[in-house]
Amino acid sequence: MTNIITCIGRFHVSAAVCDAGAWASQRLNAHLKLLHVLDKSEYPIKGDLTGKIGLGSQEHLLDELTVLEEKRSKLAREHEKYMLEAAERRVREDGAKDISTLQRHGSLIETLMELEDETRLLVMGRRGAEHDNAAHSIGNNLENVIRTIHKPILIVLSKFSPPNCFMIAFDGSPTAQKALDMVAGSPLLKGLPCHLIMVCSGTDERKAQLEAAFDKLVSAGFDVTQKTLDGKVLAALDTYQKEKQIDLMVMGAYGHSRIRQFLAGSNTTAMLRTSDIPLLLLR
Repeated sequence: MTNIITCIGRFHVSAAVCDAGAWASQRLNAHLKLLHVLDKSEYPIKGDLTGKIGLGSQEHLLDELTVLEEKRSKLAREHEKYMLEAAERRVREDGAKDISTLQRHGSLIETLMELEDETRLLVMGRRGAEHDNAAHSIGNNLENVIRTIHKPILIVLSKFSPPNCFMIAFDGSPTAQKALDMVAGSPLLKGLPCHLIMVCSGTDERKAQLEAAFDKLVSAGFDVTQKTLDGKVLAALDTYQKEKQIDLMVMGAYGHSRIRQFLAGSNTTAMLRTSDIPLLLLR
C-alpha cells in the first residue's frame, strides 16, 4: 500500500496540513496516514539539578525527578492522542475516507525514512512550533527532511485551499525534467490549468527545452500556458504568480550538490522561505 503521509504537530499549521492531506488523498485515491512523532527533546526537564543536590537528599530528589519525567511523558502521549483524534475528525470532514493514525516516539527523519517505501506523497507544514509567529520561517526539520526523503513533498502554509491552477518552475535541469515527468504521470494535478515558466536569457537551447516540456504536458492532457521570463529567478516567479493568481508552485528540489549550493545559494531553500503559496517539491 502507498500512503499520503501527513505530519501532524503541535503548531497551528497542522489544520492546513490536514486539509492538504485530505485533498491529496482524494485526488490520488490513496490511503491517508496521519503521523505524529513525539521527540523527547520537546519535553525536557529544565536544567540539570544533580549538581545542586546535597549528598543526603540526592537519591530522594532524583526519584522525584524521575516521577516528574514520567508524568510529563504521560501527558505528552495523551496530548498526542487527542491531536491525532482531532486531525482524523478534520480530514473526515474534508471528505477523506481511507484513514489511519500512527504515533511514534523518537526522530521524525528516522521515522520518515522507515516509511519511505510506502510513501506516495509527504505533506508537511512550513513552520514548526518554534516558528509559529514567524511569517517566512522554516521548521527545524523541514530542510533536512526534503534533502533526505526522495518522495514528493507538499509544503503548506497556515491555510490550505484546493488549488485552481498551478505553475511549474522549469529550468531544463535533470531535476526539473524528472519533476515534469512526475507531474505528467500523476493524477494529482490533472484537470488544473498549468503555467510552465522558465526564467532565462532565452537561448535556443533553453527555448527548445521549454517547447519539449510544453509538448509533454499537452500530450498528458494538461491545458498549458508557457512563458519565458527575464530577471532574477525568485523575483520573476513571485511577480508572475501574483499577477496570474496561481495557487500552487511545483519545482524540482535540491538539484545540485551541497557544495555548489553553499557557494551559489539554493533556489529551493529561498523559495521555501519566501513563497506565499504551497509548494510541491519533486526529486
